Amino acid sequence: MNNWRHSALAQGLIRCHDCGALWPLQQEHTHCPRCQAMLHARTPDSLKRTWALLLTATLLLLPANLLPIMRVTTLGQGEPSTIFGGVLQLAHHGLWGIAFVVLAASILIPVGKIIALCALLLAIQRGWTTNMQQKMVMFRVVHWIGRWSMLDIFVVGILVALVQFGNLAYIDGQAGAIAFAGVVIFTMLAAGTLDTRLIWDRHLQENPRGS
Repeated sequence: MNNWRHSALAQGLIRCHDCGALWPLQQEHTHCPRCQAMLHARTPDSLKRTWALLLTATLLLLPANLLPIMRVTTLGQGEPSTIFGGVLQLAHHGLWGIAFVVLAASILIPVGKIIALCALLLAIQRGWTTNMQQKMVMFRVVHWIGRWSMLDIFVVGILVALVQFGNLAYIDGQAGAIAFAGVVIFTMLAAGTLDTRLIWDRHLQENPRGS
């Protein structure tokens, strides 16, 4: 297993993020002689940017859950529904599977991602060096699950296309869907902005012989 002494940074080297070339650490904040990209030992302002994106996503959770996300009209009657109200309406119409997918993708997963990213950011800033493998697994799960975060928006779109083939009922999207899309986008950006090497820096400094 690699240890702190085997890392490029510990050897006084810096790796170009674009072409992969290694250069002396003294060249940080200068341009790579090979590809002219800016050299950084760690992604600049990674924590600040991640916190800003995560805070934006958290604030958008309020309108995403309070504003109507869709409207189900049956026999000419219906009213806009929030995410949870839409889940209840889908369940009421017997669409239990779709209701569960919307509930998980709209409420459980976004909140879980925000909590997980907050935990990782706090661990970095406070120097918590325990359970390092679990932290990386949690980040990978958050990053992987991001590709499925728009699932309920697609479900609403599919429902609109399918249900409106009939004359008895139809479904259309509402303003809450826009806010929720913002939550998804900003959490995905937050996960992509976080430099995961920061999670290991303090641990490797305190445990130079361990992984």
